[in-house]
Amino acid sequence: MNIFDMIKLLIEKKGSDLHIIAGSSPTLRVAGRLQPIAGTPVLNPEQTLILINPLLTKEQLDYIKLHKELDFGFQFGDKNRFRVNVYHAKGAMAAALRLIPQKIKSIDELLLPDIFHQFTTYKQGLVLVTGPTGEGKSTTLAALIEEINQQRAEHILTIEDPIEFIYESKKSIVSQREMNHDTQDWSLALRSALREDPDVVLVGEIRDYETIASAITVAETGHLVFTTLHTSTASQTVDRIIDVFPAHQQAQIRQQLAGSIKAVVSQRLVPSLQGGRVAVVEIMLANSAVKNLIRESKAFQIDNVIQTGGAEGMILIETSLLRRVKQGLISVETAREYAFRLDLFDQLLEGS
Repeated sequence: MNIFDMIKLLIEKKGSDLHIIAGSSPTLRVAGRLQPIAGTPVLNPEQTLILINPLLTKEQLDYIKLHKELDFGFQFGDKNRFRVNVYHAKGAMAAALRLIPQKIKSIDELLLPDIFHQFTTYKQGLVLVTGPTGEGKSTTLAALIEEINQQRAEHILTIEDPIEFIYESKKSIVSQREMNHDTQDWSLALRSALREDPDVVLVGEIRDYETIASAITVAETGHLVFTTLHTSTASQTVDRIIDVFPAHQQAQIRQQLAGSIKAVVSQRLVPSLQGGRVAVVEIMLANSAVKNLIRESKAFQIDNVIQTGGAEGMILIETSLLRRVKQGLISVETAREYAFRLDLFDQLLEGS
């Protein structure tokens, strides 16, 4: 079985990921769970190289030999696109392939709260979608961008590593830039964005203080910026952004962040009783109380504001989990497993 047979099998099984690693059999992730491909051997380093090579151009292979890893997009046939990371593990080449859904699902199709539609109407500011890798952040961002694309006449600029969803210009026009192909540096690409007349900017991920500072600057200067961060809760997201900066800059960044932030969404994909996975979210909206807490370095109190801000559209992930239980989409056991604050979830469950 070659790499293309494995890709076809992943598509047939409606899986999300394919892993090629020396010392393991080729493995699929289906509905969030790993499963080795039946009938395939445990791979040695030579076999992983043979499997992965057909995905690479000569230039990409040379780059990997020098830098040891590379992210890139790979088109399989007419309809299926993958985000690929080739890397080295114990000296052997390995790869993780993420299947990008063919169709960009809408906010409603993803069963996301109605407040997400409001995010697409913002004229400027910073919207963060956070959570670990593989929790649907890119899919959620794609739904937001596509709704703007369909409903507003804007210039949408994306900076991605690599490009995942392909947008066709509709009411908006869309420029998509890929790291290492269209640009070499995140912060440079963001600084250049100010000269490219965008209205909406999607940044695949903010990774360091230079990129974060650039994204905040773009949001401050009258643009709507969507991006991701690998954090769990809204309050943790605020702390993470501040903490990446040197101590002498943190007071200034608190002021800038409080002035530019619009919303933080923390997302998880949870196994559904109906098969597959369903999103649960924590939503923080930057009202005056939240902005003051950011300025005053009291992010630990943000949870209280979210808990009392339900009328505005805010929600803690425990409340989101309980709603999914009541909708019959997930079990109580699954909800308890994914709760950030188990005591709070149990209190909500008891009071429901």
